[in-house]
Amino acid sequence: MGTRLDSREAQVDEVLDRLYEEYPDTTISLNFSNRLELLIAVMLSAQCTDERVNKETEHLFEKYETVEDYAEADVDELSEDIGSITYHNSKADYIVSSAQTMRDEHGGEVPDTMDELTDLKGVGRKTANVVLQHGHDVVEGIVVDTHVQRLSRRLGITEEETPEKIETDLMPVVPEEDWQQLTHLFISHGRATCTARNPDCADCVLEDVCPSSKLDHDVDLASGETWD
Repeated sequence: MGTRLDSREAQVDEVLDRLYEEYPDTTISLNFSNRLELLIAVMLSAQCTDERVNKETEHLFEKYETVEDYAEADVDELSEDIGSITYHNSKADYIVSSAQTMRDEHGGEVPDTMDELTDLKGVGRKTANVVLQHGHDVVEGIVVDTHVQRLSRRLGITEEETPEKIETDLMPVVPEEDWQQLTHLFISHGRATCTARNPDCADCVLEDVCPSSKLDHDVDLASGETWD
């Protein structure tokens, strides 16, 4: 019980097999109908729940429909429009600046390369990966959000700590065809069972291969701290 398999590759294969069976229909939970809406939604989702973002974008996407709309928006007004979003002041500034760059340098289109996306203000590699995967059908890497960061460490798949290093560490051991779905599977499992503060190890499909299982181990490998 609670024992990681002999190699990281074997651990990844077993984890993915079980999670694919547990969450057969998992996918991105942000609502969007085009690449621009996707980019805006992902920018808003940083350190904010997808549920909250979806609630705000219902009206936001009716008011702002084009890159030009965002590029010409008043930052203070946009900040008010997304007032319930975490760090709404900074995100409003990022969105207006990014829209101006897309208008002036990309013909009003959402870029389709990692370098061009991460050149946009407020867009990091995680956001760019999501936009590439779900907006352009380009999979260049693994989206490492808080759930992927937590579960990959808890499950003994990586010992890295930062999203960038975790992504680099995971890519050689996760089959490329699973890069996109790994994120969705880990998010689904992180929300349903392997939560940050009180994971339900007794009802977890991965418990017997998890070296952080509270049923068998004293330490949460995600945080390095002992279980309460």
